[in-house]
Amino acid sequence: MMTFTEPATLPKPASEHRFWDRQNSALFAANVAFSAADFVVTRDNLRSGGQELNPVTRIFSGSTTGLAMNFAGETAGVIGLSYFFHRTGHHKLERAVSMLNLGSSAAAVGFGLAHR
Repeated sequence: MMTFTEPATLPKPASEHRFWDRQNSALFAANVAFSAADFVVTRDNLRSGGQELNPVTRIFSGSTTGLAMNFAGETAGVIGLSYFFHRTGHHKLERAVSMLNLGSSAAAVGFGLAHR
């Protein structure tokens, strides 16, 4: 006599969460805001004779469009890397990427405002 059983489903680990949860949404919104502020401060400083200190961003600082594309790409990269870490189960790194970028953008905005 044969018996049929349902396949077992494993419960989700307690640390697993949806990618677009409240915390990530807040982190990404803050990243967008600080990236936009960094763009505005950098553009204004460049227009008044300042120079870009970041060697990667310096490549794009010749035009407003290039500068905007740099900051938009940076933000997209942060979200993409966070998603990669989320999919591979590295949830602390997923959040750390956003926090690290927030810190660097906030420092750049502060430095830019202080050296006008």
